[in-house]
Amino acid sequence: MSSSLVPPPRVVSVVGATAAGKSDLAVAIARTLGGEVINTDSMQLYRGMDIGTAKLTLPERGGIPHHLMDVWDVTEAASVAEYQRLARAEIDRLLAEGRTPVLVGGSGLYVRAAIDEMEFPGTDPAVRLRLEEELERVGTGLLHRRLAELDPPAAEAILPSNGRRIVRALEVIEITGQPFTANLPSHTAVYEAVQIGVQVPRPELDERIGLRVDRMWRAGLLEEVRELEKLGLREGRTASRALGYQQVLAYFAGECTEDEAREETVRATRRFARRQESWFRRDDRIHWLSRPAGADPVELLERSLELVHRRPSAMSAH
Repeated sequence: MSSSLVPPPRVVSVVGATAAGKSDLAVAIARTLGGEVINTDSMQLYRGMDIGTAKLTLPERGGIPHHLMDVWDVTEAASVAEYQRLARAEIDRLLAEGRTPVLVGGSGLYVRAAIDEMEFPGTDPAVRLRLEEELERVGTGLLHRRLAELDPPAAEAILPSNGRRIVRALEVIEITGQPFTANLPSHTAVYEAVQIGVQVPRPELDERIGLRVDRMWRAGLLEEVRELEKLGLREGRTASRALGYQQVLAYFAGECTEDEAREETVRATRRFARRQESWFRRDDRIHWLSRPAGADPVELLERSLELVHRRPSAMSAH
């Protein structure tokens, strides 16, 4: 290794939109560096939510240990604070063992919670209960419009259908008197991290999403949702809102046809991918690597490793 390079381990984070090919790249990076993968996809934390979250199968993981998958029951509400505790424990353990933590996933807030300074405002049970009752009474649309008036960036980052996060944002605004986004993580890193973004041209990404949803349907997504429904999926505030699962539950409830559920899953996933790209583009520390159709995965891996081995001074000058 030349003097212009530094050896791992450093924390590596692979981000980007859904269906961009992050997971395979993360496995290849971890294999090359002797590292292990840490999940930063909020929905892959749920046990049994495999097909609809595109969770890698054991053969696809290629013997590389994957952490923070299958952590929560589908009835549990997701907690970024709890995720931060779990993720940092895994990162610290791997670094202490001289192994490279390779984070991968498209949940921007979870990525930032793992590697950046981030403290969580407290909660007020009375405020939370009042907002949750209002959510039940008037639905997500009205509360999302209120959030857009109080904190436009927060409304842009939170899906209009995500009632739990809308309620949390409004609760924080009321408790702190500050915008919810004022409490988001800073760009001050807790770990020395190399962040790699996988970028796919928009038309190709849209096509990949359509093909992925078709594969999920053929792989048995409906059967997976049916089994999870028996375990309380419909009552789970977070898991029931996951892309694909929400639409299939609507089909089971007779609110749409199966074809309509599949088509809406494609549309909603494409909208979500645009939100992911918008979130990650705001972080200028991310080094974007283009992955057009027919791109050589070996070349993508080599370009990623070049970034990992650069000196911190060279990274900051990028």
